[in-house]
Amino acid sequence: MNNKKKKGSSVLKTVLAAFGCAVMIAVYTVAGMAAAVSILEFDDKGRIIGWHMPYIGESYAVDSSSVLPKSSGQEDDDYDDIQSGIEQEPRFDDKTDESADESSIKDTKVQDNNETADVLEETEEENESTASIEQAQTAPAVVTDVSQVVKAAMPCVVAITSEYMGYDYWYDKMVEEEVNASGIIVGQNDEELLIVTNCHVVENSLNLTVQFIDNSEVTAYVKGTSSESDLAILSVFLDEMADDTLDSIAVAVLGDSDELEVGEPAIAIGNSLGYGQSVTTGVISALNRYIYEEGDLYDQGYLIQTDAAINPGNSGGALLNVRGEVIGINSSKIADSVIEGMGYAIPISSAKPIIDELIQKETRRKVEAGKQGFLGVSGKDVSDSAANDYGMPQGVFVTGVVEDSGAYEAGILKGDIITHFDGEKVNEMTRLQSLLEYYEAGTQVEVTLNRFENGSYEEMTLSVVLGSRE
Repeated sequence: MNNKKKKGSSVLKTVLAAFGCAVMIAVYTVAGMAAAVSILEFDDKGRIIGWHMPYIGESYAVDSSSVLPKSSGQEDDDYDDIQSGIEQEPRFDDKTDESADESSIKDTKVQDNNETADVLEETEEENESTASIEQAQTAPAVVTDVSQVVKAAMPCVVAITSEYMGYDYWYDKMVEEEVNASGIIVGQNDEELLIVTNCHVVENSLNLTVQFIDNSEVTAYVKGTSSESDLAILSVFLDEMADDTLDSIAVAVLGDSDELEVGEPAIAIGNSLGYGQSVTTGVISALNRYIYEEGDLYDQGYLIQTDAAINPGNSGGALLNVRGEVIGINSSKIADSVIEGMGYAIPISSAKPIIDELIQKETRRKVEAGKQGFLGVSGKDVSDSAANDYGMPQGVFVTGVVEDSGAYEAGILKGDIITHFDGEKVNEMTRLQSLLEYYEAGTQVEVTLNRFENGSYEEMTLSVVLGSRE
């Protein structure tokens, strides 16, 4: 029973306390409203004209017009600036009547609006003129669709497959491998089609195959090479090509790379990754670029740099301008995990004289095995380490000379290093052997070699009449 009484008493006290709090809140609210009303001063229309500032039993009235925004119906002479007690110039003349003030204000506004409109109109005309000039200047550089350029240029580009002997370190033996590349049709005569590509594509090649736009494949032959400029000319004999293929191909139009400007569009076509012809676009990023890679034997100090994607297989392909003219021969790309969009091409203006020279050389077909010429030397490759450590030129180090052979009769000696055979660069023994397959016995050729005399290697050229393997 006692617990129940205490519980009831507690509830009653809680209710009375809540009621008391509510009453106090109401009293304070009413008192605050009364105080606010007593502070504000109203006119006979119920508008606030000021308020009283109580201060130790006294109050001060403040004119609301001095601190409140002036309404549209107030007089200008009642709008006095009392900020910080600093007098300011009146906005309008107090001597004029209200209508004159309004008229002058309207006239001023109209005049200002007219002047502003004139200025805006002139500015818009200038902007439109500037925009049209800028658009006219940049219109040729904005390329969104290159399909027509590609359609015209694609028949000029070919895919190249080069077979060569490579060393398999896993099985420790030489094996036949192949590399994919590209080429550009640059000419045609009565007997052959002429294709330009990179020299590094055909170096040490055993067999070359060219695929045209109609997917037909034909054997190609090396007509001439220039290792210094990384250019080579291939020949495809017309009598080995089908008539339909001849109808589908075209000779490329060579442009002028000397007129290139940084920022103008560039289009690259090539046999990327050996998947067939593909197209990438970009701009001319820079001119007269120099790059160097270990083992390069040619000058690369005049190359075109582009951000058009150039991948393995694009070597020897075409770099085009928006008119479909060949402005460069795609050569290489810097491959690195932190580098993107840096491809290089040989300027066509620099390549033209070399192409014209290589075209004049005689095209050789492979000779039957029983009729092939025999040089009469055995040799081994000069390794990079030997070339660096001993200052030896790169080429084929002669380890032996067959008695009474063409090499023996010409004066080639053991220890000589053969660097060129009939004008073609020779870096490996396999390259020398592959070149001999195109020469019949009895053919006279020029062999360039380096001989160690008086403490250094001296270059000399000997004429050799090739013998017969039999």
